[in-house]
Amino acid sequence: MCDIRFFKSAYTDYELAVSIFQIPRNDEAFINAVAYHLQQSVEKILKAFLECQGVTVPNTHDIDKLLRMSKDNGSKIILTEWIEEKADTITRWEADTRYNVDYHVEVGKIQKGIEEIGKFFHLNGIQIELRKELQKNETKEKLKAFFPKNYTPKNDFEWNCYYQIYRKKLEKGSL
Repeated sequence: MCDIRFFKSAYTDYELAVSIFQIPRNDEAFINAVAYHLQQSVEKILKAFLECQGVTVPNTHDIDKLLRMSKDNGSKIILTEWIEEKADTITRWEADTRYNVDYHVEVGKIQKGIEEIGKFFHLNGIQIELRKELQKNETKEKLKAFFPKNYTPKNDFEWNCYYQIYRKKLEKGSL
């Protein structure tokens, strides 16, 4: 079974980026920190979905490589046009924002990144609030068939993650 902690770590990086960005401080180091956490959130969510497919994920920060791996290995992640188009830019946010003192990300690009990565997480059902599909107990009961005996997700976030992981099997009715 997939380790939900990978999904939680990805979402936490997204939440950190949003929180840091809300601090009223127009400082390059702050903006770069936001970019770094946005990159980490995308990297980790791609890796989490790959791990759930049984793919051994290499130690890489390259978003484009992880996108290709996702497509080649049948990852359940739903990609967005923005994520695919900005893969190289997002990858640069990992190292350049931390090690290149002359590198800085424009505030407008960060605002767009927060918006688009938020949509990306929501599209993939990785969110705190319980998904609409899971508000029916019938769906939760069907989803439980994929869990070990006596296992129940601890919170709505976990339910959402498992739903996304097993969504296609649930839709096919293959229990």
